Amino acid sequence: MYSRRIDGKTLTLAPSGWTYDYTFVLYDKETGSLWYPYEKGLMGIQGVYFKQWLKVLPSEDTVLKKWQKKHPDTQLLR
Repeated sequence: MYSRRIDGKTLTLAPSGWTYDYTFVLYDKETGSLWYPYEKGLMGIQGVYFKQWLKVLPSEDTVLKKWQKKHPDTQLLR
């Protein structure tokens, strides 16, 4: 999971349709900059945000039952 905030703006990220090394390249709809994931975060690889970073945010991979056990007040939209 990555931050979408840069230079005081919130970016809208989407798949670009491109892949590199079997990984999706993203783009932001505001500037069209391309973003590629690294351990440090998403790095701008082309465009306005070339060589700038969107940092990694804390997250966890889990399944719903485990999440609900750990966070019993979670509400789901159906």
